[in-house]
Amino acid sequence: MQTTSKILMVRPFRFAFNEETAQNNFFQQEGKSDSVAVKALEEFDAFVNQLRGKDVDVTVVQDTPEPWTPDSVFPNNWFSSHISGELVLYPMFAENRRQERKREALGLLTRKMNHRKVIDLTHWEKEDEFLEGTGSMVFDRDKQTAYCCRSPRTSEKVLADFCARMNYDAVVFDATDKNGNLIYHTNVMMAVGNQVAIVCLESIKDDNERQKVVSRLTSAGKIIVDISLDQVARFAGNMLEVKSRNGHPIMVMSASARNALTAPQETIISTYNTILSVPLSTIETNGGGSARCMIAEIFY
Repeated sequence: MQTTSKILMVRPFRFAFNEETAQNNFFQQEGKSDSVAVKALEEFDAFVNQLRGKDVDVTVVQDTPEPWTPDSVFPNNWFSSHISGELVLYPMFAENRRQERKREALGLLTRKMNHRKVIDLTHWEKEDEFLEGTGSMVFDRDKQTAYCCRSPRTSEKVLADFCARMNYDAVVFDATDKNGNLIYHTNVMMAVGNQVAIVCLESIKDDNERQKVVSRLTSAGKIIVDISLDQVARFAGNMLEVKSRNGHPIMVMSASARNALTAPQETIISTYNTILSVPLSTIETNGGGSARCMIAEIFY
């Protein structure tokens, strides 16, 4: 099952620019406003309301004051949920992000959401090897394929460990932004839904790697929407397909991402999905992540 109607989101206690993650997240820019945390909460709450308005089953976990975790609004990086019952915990690059694995959220996932088996990959942090969940990997769950761009946040050693444990096949490539920097997370340049795949082929400079990605997507029956590097910079790659409780497909993105799309691109996406777009400029600017990063899919 590629998509789910059940998602988990973490309401931040005090969202802020994270200097530790800014080392290799070139999408981050520290905001000048003193009200960043307040504005981020407004964006978060409005996002949740819109998802629930589309009949998506949203579980909201309130972040705790201690330990303070400025990026807690992006839970998809520290765990993933799988229909076969696994809860996978991932090794994180930034030390202050490792503290997002809080007891309250873990208890909810293991006790109430039927995750019978915990696969803990966090020991790789001791070796400075990282794999940041569905940021580092974009899943085609039906084909058990993990698309993955190399970066300081994404170790091929940990990826191989994940694939061996979960019986996934990895499609690995290099992807760079418009300034030539390695893209830190695959999910800012790529998204895979039931029928549509959004991908920035321009970011994959190696011809063989680019063709490999295209071949795997097309052989999986996906219609490719090719976005540009300029669109990636506006978070047009950071989308996620979810569904309503009655199974209606919804492509979730930020207002910035939707405004970046061309009319033909939007037409293809909207042919197969209702588009839900929300303003997230404060979270995007200070956090360097967008709509997809804020959603952790739950399968059970």
